[in-house]
Amino acid sequence: MATTYAKAPDAAEAMDHAARIEHVSKSFPAPGGRQLVLDDISLDVAPGEFVTLLGASGCGKSTLLNLVAGLDAPSEGTIATRGRPALMFQEHALFPWLTAGKNIELALKLRGMAKPERRGRAEELLGLVRLKGAHGKRVHELSGGMRQRVALARALAQDSRLLLMDEPFAALDAITRDVLHDELTRIWSETGLSVLFVTHNVREAVRLAQRVVLMSSRPGRVARQWDVGIAQPRRIEDSAVSELSAEITEHLRGEIRRHGQH
Repeated sequence: MATTYAKAPDAAEAMDHAARIEHVSKSFPAPGGRQLVLDDISLDVAPGEFVTLLGASGCGKSTLLNLVAGLDAPSEGTIATRGRPALMFQEHALFPWLTAGKNIELALKLRGMAKPERRGRAEELLGLVRLKGAHGKRVHELSGGMRQRVALARALAQDSRLLLMDEPFAALDAITRDVLHDELTRIWSETGLSVLFVTHNVREAVRLAQRVVLMSSRPGRVARQWDVGIAQPRRIEDSAVSELSAEITEHLRGEIRRHGQH
């Protein structure tokens, strides 16, 4: 089985989803046989939708994201996306010998953009993530939050309509993370991107998403979903965010307890 991408414009326009995951399972070799990590997961992400994948560590969230990205293939089931997704990791993975702007220009080059156009587009993307004037800065000159902004701009440079994010703010301090929550919400709103965002932080999931998908512990399955009917912009300390976070946390604890009994 494999991940497929709709590339032709007419095929892409005909799709009513940014990503469609159908009956996907994934197992890996293990002593004495194979270990089932994901079990019969079906999930759609609509165009322009922001979905968070939430679950305990080791439940298979990142594995599922890698399958959607096409970095690995499912053992069973199918995944189709509207164009090739862009992927952003917890670590910024910037090339330290390149400037912020040149990191972005490299992504544009790999996309096939002509050299004369790259500098201007890189400047536009740096402006979008509020780093105007940072084109010539080296990675070591940037704070952790600034590096993640550059990594986000580089992901946006891939011109994908689906952005996959694997705990991109987990290593940042609380204040920087909160600022980047605001920035990501703004960029998502301005661009109309579809976002599939992995986290183990319940409040972060509710703070950002239109829909929260809770995964069970191994094997990972879709345990429950919540539509987040809280208007943006939201704050992580808002009472409505806190209330829904508490409800989801109880279900997450239940999944962890259930896993511990096996």
